[in-house]
Amino acid sequence: MIKKIALGAGALILVLLIGAGIYTWDPLPKTPSAEVLSATAADYEVEIIRDTWGTPHIYGKTNADTAFGVAYAHAEDDFETIQDVVAATRGVLARYKGAGAAPTDYVVALLDVWGTVEARYETDVPADVKAIAEAYAAGINLYAAENPDKTWTGLAPFTGQDVIAGFILKTPFFYGFDETLQSLFAEVREAPLANDPNERAWLLHPTLNTERGSNAFAVAPARSGDETTRLLINSHQPMTGPVAWWEAHIVSEEGLDITGGLFPGTPVILHGFNRHLGWANTVSKPDLTDIYRLTLNPDNSKQYQLDGEWRDFEEESALLRIKLFGPFALKVRRPVYRTAHGPVIEAAHGTYAVRYAGMGEIRQLEQYVRLNLATDWDEFNAAMGLNALPSINYVYADKTGIVAFIHNGQYPARLPGWDWLADLPGDRSDLIWQGYIPYEDGPKLVNPESGLIFNANNTPYSATDGLDNIIPGDHPSWMGLQTNDTNRSLRIEALTDGSSLIDRDTLLAIKFDTAYAEGSEAVQFIKQVLAFDWSAKPELADAVAHLRAWNYRTDIDNTHAALGTLTVLRHVTGQFTGDYGPEPAQAFREAVALLETNYGRIDPSWGEVNRLVRGEVDVPVSGGPDILRAIYPVEIRDDGKLHANAGDTWIALVEWDADGEQSAEVIHQFGAATLDETSPHYADQAPLFAAEEWRPALLTRAEVEANAVRTYRPGR
Repeated sequence: MIKKIALGAGALILVLLIGAGIYTWDPLPKTPSAEVLSATAADYEVEIIRDTWGTPHIYGKTNADTAFGVAYAHAEDDFETIQDVVAATRGVLARYKGAGAAPTDYVVALLDVWGTVEARYETDVPADVKAIAEAYAAGINLYAAENPDKTWTGLAPFTGQDVIAGFILKTPFFYGFDETLQSLFAEVREAPLANDPNERAWLLHPTLNTERGSNAFAVAPARSGDETTRLLINSHQPMTGPVAWWEAHIVSEEGLDITGGLFPGTPVILHGFNRHLGWANTVSKPDLTDIYRLTLNPDNSKQYQLDGEWRDFEEESALLRIKLFGPFALKVRRPVYRTAHGPVIEAAHGTYAVRYAGMGEIRQLEQYVRLNLATDWDEFNAAMGLNALPSINYVYADKTGIVAFIHNGQYPARLPGWDWLADLPGDRSDLIWQGYIPYEDGPKLVNPESGLIFNANNTPYSATDGLDNIIPGDHPSWMGLQTNDTNRSLRIEALTDGSSLIDRDTLLAIKFDTAYAEGSEAVQFIKQVLAFDWSAKPELADAVAHLRAWNYRTDIDNTHAALGTLTVLRHVTGQFTGDYGPEPAQAFREAVALLETNYGRIDPSWGEVNRLVRGEVDVPVSGGPDILRAIYPVEIRDDGKLHANAGDTWIALVEWDADGEQSAEVIHQFGAATLDETSPHYADQAPLFAAEEWRPALLTRAEVEANAVRTYRPGR
């Protein structure tokens, strides 16, 4: 009997295993043959010239030709990240990366990325933009055909729709939409509910997490001292990954001649300069997202109340395929609900709908193409007028001497009088905004009297050091514009006075400034440490005196900066990490202990601690978090070192002299070869970057050919 039971149990287990195997059997599709993948490559003619720094200069007859070349050249340098981006955009990243990527795949379904593509790609993407997107996909496909061992199984072929979908997914996250989603998915959420303005009550709610990275400067000829217009592009991004800058120079016979930075998956320059003009981007954080608390039908949880009636949720199902091993994947279905407001999030603390800028938008690439082709302020402003990009500041300069600031945004046309920072009642259709205010009504400043434009992720009401700033009263409160300052904006204000000339050296001194400003979060934090009663800790007296002597600078040779910066590090970076660290006195004690443990003293030079590390390159670097010379570490390492992983990355200084002649200098934090550690360009720019030095941008064909190392024609 026992033997029969054992045999029966074994048979049952076998049946269950077979059933589980059948259920989880999910082999990836085979990658098409090289012939199939490369079939459209013959439609494009492009020449790529790599210079002595490995930077690609891409020449084509048409704009589509150059997009094909951009894709191929970028794949040579970072194919892995491009595939990562495509998999995430398609909502299949978990099939390759496992359970940790499943939330990303769910968000793709929640935001209806592919529903937008299916509904609007054929009708609302202009033919020339579609040609660029499809040419980019063809370039990736050619590289995949030539490198099957580097190509993720089942991901190819790549399509133009992948390119468009990538913009749809990524652009809302630049104004912090990810934080909104995280707050709603959290186990606990504390937020006020907006009252009808006719029944107004005083409410307190958290301040916006407005601080973000990037600096941008434009100096008009009259302020420069030598009749030169200058633009300084200084975005702060991760140094590697899907939003790390890769540099290219793109030239076509249809009007492109532009140098700048791109992210993996993008076929045109996102910020940079052509022969006529340039622009720098900084991240902004206006309030572009609204959260609605839904009232559910107690008799039917799939209905919500709107204008006194019960309405059914729109319902779809998201299939998440989560990698297990080999050809096996766990298939999980999750419902996706939408209301008249937007996507729905069900949480333990309530059920919410979200409406956000960029929802259903598909023209992002179109706007970038028009910006790349603009030749003067009117054309640039017209391109911005498409209003397809939900956020991001633009600091502009051109060869005629025009400088400008655009606090760009798709600002919802909201019902006045309500507190739009609070949660909104979800049962009123009049609170569901249906469009955006006109672009021309958004905040912008053109040719200010002082001749200086700047932004360091601060309020748009401080965009120049003159008296003609944008006026808060000109824009209603329901637009949700930023009102914050950052340490960097405070330092710019301290270093400028509205009239003193800002020549090249002065501009660079401002950009590479290493100080925390009076009034900044860092200085206030240190003052709390110094105000603490340390009499019960006499062993810390020397450390307190050492901290008190800090001049709040983060130069490489500064022997007080390590103690000071390590004390404030977690507090200053908490806006990005969510970890603000302990209270000031404890943060100081931990910094002292860290330095004594790892260095045997509290006064190592800042350069001993703060390092730029890439391959075999390991060099000291100045600056720190929220410093104009912005350097952010990923963590405090076990050896007490800080290795830079974000902040200053690709930087450009662009100049047009009194005759409109252009020159430019650029630098990348590492080099052109993103992933190839054996390449001479994996870290060849890192020493220059750490030393705050530049390399000349090659602008003409003659300059490029004089510095050419490799010339080739993909697909030929």
